[in-house]
Amino acid sequence: MARFYVILNMVIEMEKIHVIGAGLAGSEAAYFLANLGYEVKLYEMRPKIMTPAHHTPYFGELVCSNSLKSNRLDNACGLLKEEMRHLHSLVMEVAKQYSVPSGQALSVDRDLFAQEITKRIRNHPHIEIIEEEVKEIPKGHVILASGPLSSAGIFEALQKITGSQNLSFFDACAPIIEKESIDFTKAYYKSRYEEGDNSYINCAMNSEEYRRFYDALIHAELAKTHDFDTQYFEGCMPIEVMAKRGEKTLRYGPLKPMGLRRTPEDRPFAVVQLRQDNVAANLYNMVGFQTNLTYAEQKRVFSLIPGLENARFVRYGLMHRNTFVCAPQCLTDELSLLRDASIYIAGQLSGVEGYVESAATGLLAAIYLDQKIRFGKVQKIPQETMLGSLVFYITHASSKGFSPMNANFGIMHHLLKDREEMANRSLKQLDEWWRQIYG
Repeated sequence: MARFYVILNMVIEMEKIHVIGAGLAGSEAAYFLANLGYEVKLYEMRPKIMTPAHHTPYFGELVCSNSLKSNRLDNACGLLKEEMRHLHSLVMEVAKQYSVPSGQALSVDRDLFAQEITKRIRNHPHIEIIEEEVKEIPKGHVILASGPLSSAGIFEALQKITGSQNLSFFDACAPIIEKESIDFTKAYYKSRYEEGDNSYINCAMNSEEYRRFYDALIHAELAKTHDFDTQYFEGCMPIEVMAKRGEKTLRYGPLKPMGLRRTPEDRPFAVVQLRQDNVAANLYNMVGFQTNLTYAEQKRVFSLIPGLENARFVRYGLMHRNTFVCAPQCLTDELSLLRDASIYIAGQLSGVEGYVESAATGLLAAIYLDQKIRFGKVQKIPQETMLGSLVFYITHASSKGFSPMNANFGIMHHLLKDREEMANRSLKQLDEWWRQIYG
């Protein structure tokens, strides 16, 4: 990446900046600030203390899907990714380097992706890694990006400052299967409506096969969810919960058969899709199959899907608690706490949902903190951008029933009918905003 930072001729105050959490948001924030010349102390408790959802010690680990969603500019998340590229995002650069085929979406080899982020951060001369659990929020400038599975100490400290209770909801991840165990006399490659590169593996069902699978799914045994509430996020709904809304629900959702005929004469009743999960193309994850079934029930029920009768699962689906602050009550639109302006909240903890959204808020929090230190004030990102609209939404939404928000065109300011025109306007204003700050 071109070192645009050399344009900064002023001397940056050489004080420590504390970034808590080395997930997507924390990695973005730490890397951006370190490249500006700040001395960053990055705290990460893994691998000494693991969470229920993480599987590796790497920074920026993708715990659920390996997809960063659409790359199209007429897609809200696609536009957000392009905005991040204009802001010199570490996550977007590494995602491009380790992308895997997934049609018009951006998906990555999750291990190589996280390993590269870890290597770049660990090798950075201005980043000090502190591998310990943070039980108290440090004094000074802090970006808190410890994520929805933060330690109890962090949440207790945060509650004392905010004076309000954190909210929580359940999130879930989908199983991953060895490609060699898939029966390709039944499964086939195809992307919906012939879009992309036919990189998805499809397992079609007729009506009898679907109803047998559906009945087994809705009656399967669930794993215990401990003492948390069961407020599910709609964008990551467990498949068994979705199924219990009605027999047709899955056929209009993740198992929608439209555009996935194997032959022109073929008319599948439902189709399960699997997406490539790594560069070697020997692992595939089940699209939309986030679940809280017990491991034994996942093996039994998902083996009813044609082509997956003998599937070997390298990772079963898992449900875990996600926690976030009530942003309208706790945060300014600069992502700092209302009760302590020296603490910034980024990532899913701030009330956004999704990999890209989390990383983007980490990057923006770093930009805002840099402005605050150098200029004493912040020039905010234009609200006509997707990132600007997202941050404005979470900090100005109704606090009653507040829930995490994805990037979507419905929250953008000055909505236009033509999404391409909106995207062009967004990127133009973003570039002008960037030039005003960094030249």
